[in-house]
Amino acid sequence: MTAVNSAGQPPPGQPPAGPPAVPVGTGLATGVLARRLGVSPMTLRSWDRRYGIGPTARTAGGHRRWTAADVATVEEMCRLTATGIPPADAARAARTAATGPPPAAEADRTPPPPAAEGRSRAAGALPLGDVRLECRGLARAAVRLDAPALDEQLTAVVERYGVVVAWQEVMVPTLHAVGRRWMSSEDQYVEVEHLLAWHVSTVLRRSARPAVPVASAAAGCVLLACAPGEQHTLPLEALHAALGREGMPVRMLGAAVPVEALDAAVRRLGPAAVVLWAQMSSRAAPDLARHVAAQRWGMKGARRGPAVLLGGPGWSRSQPAGVLRPAGLPQAVEALRTLCGER
Repeated sequence: MTAVNSAGQPPPGQPPAGPPAVPVGTGLATGVLARRLGVSPMTLRSWDRRYGIGPTARTAGGHRRWTAADVATVEEMCRLTATGIPPADAARAARTAATGPPPAAEADRTPPPPAAEGRSRAAGALPLGDVRLECRGLARAAVRLDAPALDEQLTAVVERYGVVVAWQEVMVPTLHAVGRRWMSSEDQYVEVEHLLAWHVSTVLRRSARPAVPVASAAAGCVLLACAPGEQHTLPLEALHAALGREGMPVRMLGAAVPVEALDAAVRRLGPAAVVLWAQMSSRAAPDLARHVAAQRWGMKGARRGPAVLLGGPGWSRSQPAGVLRPAGLPQAVEALRTLCGER
């Protein structure tokens, strides 16, 4: 054991004391903590090496262990990086939270962590590119499979920016980044994509207001449906939420709607507009779009039918005449707002 003087320092000529020894079974090993936090052990070691966020105790056998205080610091580090704050700034803030603010002279030289907004080109775990910082925080939470952080961040961006901006500038870029990583890594990151998509769907549905009744038979509603066999519903869910927040009567049929079912729904509801989504060209059904657009109902001399809007990249090769194809979510909302206003 190394002797110390009354000031707690080793006598002259002796090396300084190392990290405090802890009994076997006290503190967490790096691998155990990594599993608890949902990050890789390599990430924790990198944070220790680069930013000094690491274990401060050792067992008698020399194995490093994370104390309760260490765990609190690294949890704060995870929370801050999940909001999109760069790791170096997050580490500085996490250490400050653990030890108190630095002296005034040091504080003057240390810039505060930036707010999680604007855009970022920094490299990350997913190929995000030039995106809002919220995307980076969302991606980190998704890779960690951090469900509470995903729910919190997605809810926050919808409340801050609205459904349309949140969908186009935060949700879609992050979903695309996960998809690109999945396609390039031989089916890895599938669990990340599924969890992220689930929480995007959950927040979109929660963001939509309760369904409203149709004002009159002549006004009609907006009917949303995926083409037969099409399973990608998230873009329609975003449209459903955006229209619902504007108080428009909208009815969602969801994924893979059979031809007969869509035909029956159109005849029963008499919608002002029908939106058909096709993610893949193999799912696009031009004959179905023409059939829906040709539907008519009402008294003779005042017969009317629905406007048909085609959504999704699947329609790029087969767009029938007489239908609309909005370029994106804002254009679809604006077109439907106008159509329903005219009715």
